[in-house]
Amino acid sequence: MEGEGLNVELFQRLVFTRRFLEKVDTLYRQGRVRGPAHLGLGQEAIAVGVGSLLRPGDRSIGTYRGHAHALARGASPESMLRELLGREGGICAGKGGSMHITSVEHGYYGSYAIVGAHLTIANGLAWADQIQRNDAVTVCFFGDGTVNIGAFHEAVTLAAVWKLPVVFVCENNQYMEYTPISAMIPTARPAADKAAAYGMTSIVVDGNDLTEVRRVIGAAIEDARCGRGPALVEADTYRLKGHSAADAGKYRPAEEVERWRARDPLLVYREQLIAAELLDDSAADQMWTDARDELNALTEVVLKAPPPDASGAWTDLWSDGSSSWRN
Repeated sequence: MEGEGLNVELFQRLVFTRRFLEKVDTLYRQGRVRGPAHLGLGQEAIAVGVGSLLRPGDRSIGTYRGHAHALARGASPESMLRELLGREGGICAGKGGSMHITSVEHGYYGSYAIVGAHLTIANGLAWADQIQRNDAVTVCFFGDGTVNIGAFHEAVTLAAVWKLPVVFVCENNQYMEYTPISAMIPTARPAADKAAAYGMTSIVVDGNDLTEVRRVIGAAIEDARCGRGPALVEADTYRLKGHSAADAGKYRPAEEVERWRARDPLLVYREQLIAAELLDDSAADQMWTDARDELNALTEVVLKAPPPDASGAWTDLWSDGSSSWRN
């Protein structure tokens, strides 16, 4: 089955993704990234794991915390940095910023700032594939807080009724912005405990274990691809920093943070590779250094680039320039 087996290249992807997010965090603190930046530090195994399972023609779609998901589908790190730093050649031509990273050419159909809105869009993508009978699958990522949004229930209901080839993946990072999910949801599992209501099996996976992510979500993707209908997966994880780069996250107990740091997905997968004698400490450390150096060099190039041409503000809009809206 797709998704089985340890792979050193996947560790490299984890390391690069972590380094990328750390670089964005640093640039934000330097005042170079304008607007909010919501980083998935600590959640990389979900994005990398699912990205490794998807084929050309498959689609994925996510939230404003979508940098790792775009990278996992093959989006250009340079064009993403250009977008984040307001430079010419940005992945969204300077119009998306951190919260709307999109790369349709790589199958990543966007990061959405409106909580829950993209689940219905994922249904549309999956419905198109079902009509065309092309065996493609859409994976839709969302946060635990989304289960309290009406669009979540509407989307999952319709997907189940129509048996759409879509896999909904809840990245349960334990917090709805600044509030523990346990204070807002009356059940232990915000997503998985709702699966039965839609005629689905309750699926939970350790989102910090890349091997398990690939095994469990790989099976769900295969089912969807074969016409056996959608899946609702809850992946347990933890964001190692605040809700956004501006949030110090001091509302979280120190012992809780340290407990989850011990389950860092990069440490978990590194230990698995070393135990299997596929990697050693020296090689792993070198990967960290190489990724840091690559991103430092890339950032220097991007910072020297000019800002986007102002005339681009009037492209890719409604035919009337979108300056006059009509009913």
